[in-house]
Amino acid sequence: MNELLSALCLVAVLEGLMLFAAPNGWKRTAAQMLQMPDRQLRICGGLVLGAGLLALWWLKH
Repeated sequence: MNELLSALCLVAVLEGLMLFAAPNGWKRTAAQMLQMPDRQLRICGGLVLGAGLLALWWLKH
């Protein structure tokens, strides 16, 4: 459970870093995502999710 909370905190740090370092780039990216079809966003989300799970598995083994 401690590792999960640590991972969630790290996500918050990285998200905050992006907003702090490049707020205009973040806004442009969000605006572009609003124009994307749901299917394309789901595919991108699935790919990122799969890559994250694969990296996590690799790190644990």
